Amino acid sequence: MLSFSVQTHDHDQMLDITEQVQQALDRSGIRQGAAIVYVPHTTAAVTINENADPDVAHDILHDLDRMVPWEQQAYRHDEGNSAAHAKAAMVGHSVTVLIDQGRLRMGRWQGIFFCEFDGPRHREVHVQFLSGV
Repeated sequence: MLSFSVQTHDHDQMLDITEQVQQALDRSGIRQGAAIVYVPHTTAAVTINENADPDVAHDILHDLDRMVPWEQQAYRHDEGNSAAHAKAAMVGHSVTVLIDQGRLRMGRWQGIFFCEFDGPRHREVHVQFLSGV
């Protein structure tokens, strides 16, 4: 397993980590198989979405905030970050990407995003590569 750190700067933020995952793949030497990208945090997530237009990430964060607002009075969790826990559960803590000829096999407009819902914070991302050959 390989890991790398992510430093977020905003309360809610989506960071494109595709290049960091590809660099980890390059170090692994795996040519065929799959990459599992996992976030070990309860108020952060990882997803695959469009990375060509930064407005897409903005819109996703906006829509999640509309669905799960921070100001909700019904939250029972004492720490005040229940919305972050709910958003992370909705988005998910891992993604799987196929590997072909040493490259992440993704669509033209796709990127892997680390999603921060309770920042700014220092976070970790774990990547496990499964060899297919």
